[in-house]
Amino acid sequence: MANSPWSHTRSSSLSDDVDFEIKGQELQFVEIELDPGESAVAEAGAMVWKDASIDMTTVFGDGSADQGGGFMGKLLGAGKRLVTGESLFTTVFTHRGSGKARVSFAAPIPGSILPIKLDEVGGRLICQKDAFLCAARGVSIGIHFQQRIMTGLFGGEGFIMQKLEGDGWVFVQMGGTVIERELRAGEELHVDTGCVAAFQPSVEFDVVRAGSVKSMIFGGEGVFFARLRGPGKVWIQSLPFSRLAGRMLAAAGSTGGQNRGEGSLLGSLGNLIDGD
Repeated sequence: MANSPWSHTRSSSLSDDVDFEIKGQELQFVEIELDPGESAVAEAGAMVWKDASIDMTTVFGDGSADQGGGFMGKLLGAGKRLVTGESLFTTVFTHRGSGKARVSFAAPIPGSILPIKLDEVGGRLICQKDAFLCAARGVSIGIHFQQRIMTGLFGGEGFIMQKLEGDGWVFVQMGGTVIERELRAGEELHVDTGCVAAFQPSVEFDVVRAGSVKSMIFGGEGVFFARLRGPGKVWIQSLPFSRLAGRMLAAAGSTGGQNRGEGSLLGSLGNLIDGD
């Protein structure tokens, strides 16, 4: 596969060690190359295209080998996904032919697809509940609850998160521009709760009050910040999907469904002409 800013050639691992290439700028997709018998697992509806020799099977849960336990084990795995707001099902794409075959998956929002090799971050990654896009077969997708009472009450989007475990490649979708920070032991970072995209389990996640009462009421930045304390890596997204959706809904409501131009004189005059 051709080289790109995000491309990979294989090494040894317990998970299927797929080759991949990420293409595009603001609206990215990842193209995964499979050898015979290799599989990729993805969220339902994420596929863009695939070669004909790749079979597509819908399964309960994440389709990982760790799920086990027969039907009840699979049902439990699917239930965990439901808690995070995801579908009960994932789709497994397996190369049944010879030679190389490719399948691609696209992120649903403008932003970045970040490839992370789990064995390079300690075998586990905590991320926003809608971050998972696809992975090599063998990666387990679970849930992560924040333990502190204050975080549970005021953590917002950071209360229930996804937990990705294994040693293989996982591809997470993040909104807008992504910043990676390596925090030293004891170093703190304050982030809008929705902008916390992912972090290593060694990073302590908590919430803190956003300044004075005046700042909390009139600052427009929310009442609480997420406090991330090192050591470990954190990934921050500039445009979480919830913020994008909220502003789109607010803009649609403010125009009453009419396209008169934001902030223009025509918008006000149009209301008078229509009798609004």
